[in-house]
Amino acid sequence: MDPTPAEVSPSCERLPGRAAHAGVNRSTENLFSSELISGSGLAFHEAERLLGLVTGADRSTVVGGMAVDHALASRFRALVARRRAGEPLQYLEGTVQFGPIELEVDDRVLIPRPETEQLWERVMALLPAQSCRVVDIGTGSGCLALAIKHERPDIHVVATDISSDALDLALGNARRLMLDIEFREGDGLAALEPSTIGSVAAIVTNPPYVAEADWAGLPIDVKEHEPKSALVMGNGLGDGLDMYRHLGSEASRWLAPSGVLVAEIGELQGSDITRLFHGGGWEANVERDWSGRDRFLLAWMER
Repeated sequence: MDPTPAEVSPSCERLPGRAAHAGVNRSTENLFSSELISGSGLAFHEAERLLGLVTGADRSTVVGGMAVDHALASRFRALVARRRAGEPLQYLEGTVQFGPIELEVDDRVLIPRPETEQLWERVMALLPAQSCRVVDIGTGSGCLALAIKHERPDIHVVATDISSDALDLALGNARRLMLDIEFREGDGLAALEPSTIGSVAAIVTNPPYVAEADWAGLPIDVKEHEPKSALVMGNGLGDGLDMYRHLGSEASRWLAPSGVLVAEIGELQGSDITRLFHGGGWEANVERDWSGRDRFLLAWMER
């Protein structure tokens, strides 16, 4: 998820090593990147990313040894303090790589995970060759909708979210990437125009699937900084399955005859979710992610 490196700023000249500066007054000399990274208390890869962010230096320059003036060192230490307090690295950097695109992210949206990138790959493999309509439910940063549109500009992509703040950020990402997406605010499939019924080639979603009872046990990075509404549904039964119930009862009428629903799920939810899609004309499979955990629901109407 590294942001695109920028050029080294003039105040961050790379130097051959500390020996070349013996005898310099330590109260006024620049600091070295190695000193800042090793003294940060962060994992090396996190510290070097944050130092690259504040200096504009690429990774090889940061790791190879460079002088950093005190103003930039102070900015770096401020970011380190925020990271050590639990603020996610991606929010501090402000961007995240998702498939072929770079997205801006902040605390209005969930940080896209590698599993969601795998979800995008599955959707891309299932789309028909001809132009069609795809709906992304709960778009958040717009990662799925925008990556789909980037790879298939012929497709009409509709992205929905219940959060106006999330939609504002997703719209900003779309404008920056110059991708034409139809954004709609609303809850689940109710956000769609009725004229869309029966015409959707694929519904894709990474919905809130964390159970309310599991919220307290999530890492501090997540529960104190990422939006709870993107992880836990605020109404319903609180078991993390409410959106799947909604999709199981409503999605079939929105899909085209050959349409498919592709959703990310919790690793322990596979059996419960497939039961929700048992009957009513549905056929459903659960597939595993790269780590071998149940992670994706694929559902379609019997043909």
